[in-house]
Amino acid sequence: MPDTPKVTDYLASTFNNPESPAEAALRPLSFSDFTGQAKSVERLQVMVGAAKRRGDALNHILLSGPPGLGKTTLSFILGNEMGRNVRVTSGPVVEKASDLAGLLTSLEEGDLLFIDEIHRIPKTVEEYLYSAMEDFRLDIMIDQGPNARSVRLSIPRFTLVGATTRAGLLTAPLRSRFTLQTRLDYYDTPTLMGIVERSCGLLGVEIDNDGAKEIAARSRGTPRIANNLINFVRDFAQERADGRITKPVAAKALELLEIDARGLDEMDKRIMRIMAENYKGGPVGLGTVAIAVGEEADTLEEVHEPFLIQEGYLQRTQQGRVLTAKAYQALGLKGFARDQGDLL
Repeated sequence: MPDTPKVTDYLASTFNNPESPAEAALRPLSFSDFTGQAKSVERLQVMVGAAKRRGDALNHILLSGPPGLGKTTLSFILGNEMGRNVRVTSGPVVEKASDLAGLLTSLEEGDLLFIDEIHRIPKTVEEYLYSAMEDFRLDIMIDQGPNARSVRLSIPRFTLVGATTRAGLLTAPLRSRFTLQTRLDYYDTPTLMGIVERSCGLLGVEIDNDGAKEIAARSRGTPRIANNLINFVRDFAQERADGRITKPVAAKALELLEIDARGLDEMDKRIMRIMAENYKGGPVGLGTVAIAVGEEADTLEEVHEPFLIQEGYLQRTQQGRVLTAKAYQALGLKGFARDQGDLL
């Protein structure tokens, strides 16, 4: 099997490849380039510094939090800071123990294995991870029935970096084997402004402070969304303006995407409007809302609900989802206060 290129070589080739995805091209290469998540970054810096002093591999790390906040980026930074290779896979891809064995035996001493959505690894495969993480060995069963036998494979000392959007679905035995468990949180607008300005600089896009603030404010606290919006706003500025992103240009571009000044998109408003008009603001079950809007319940729960709850538009109760007065105001509707039955 050919050697895996170091993460530094991979990222360098990404920057030099004009056909590579924009998101990958904008990834920071080091802790000094990474913006936000100060506590998590400091914890990782401590681990990296100590491991380099000992000349040892990093201990296992679990990164949790909503999508798009930098879990994958931090794994690449860890590999770059340690000068080690990074192998990337995801939980659903590792279907059998042989898949895991193939990944682990291809690693070199000190390499990092990044498993995205690690909570989706099948439980039968997860059990093989326990001995791999603790003892750096794998016990694989060969054949079946009377001919079955166990083969012990020694694997290099490696670092498992797990990423999950749903830490609660991880089993206790797997979670306990990570030395560091750190959560990434949504970004505030000033921090996102810095990310927007950096990304525009890398893309060669001229943007003023108000334009950066407008994009950051509508990015739902997520750098991935901010970078996606930058690419569309850049296209809009080149097609409908002078190529420079200002506040009016950014606002018009994002209105074309139906993203309002609060960061609410078309699906957010559709969810709230159906709850308000069809179910009197709730309580209503998630499955019912999903059918009504024509979307998967998991998508609503993982993509839309976190932002709506965080911003105070939606509440979860034992009876179901409930709209708040703020949601009615955002929709420009009159609602009912459930306690008194009066109009808001």
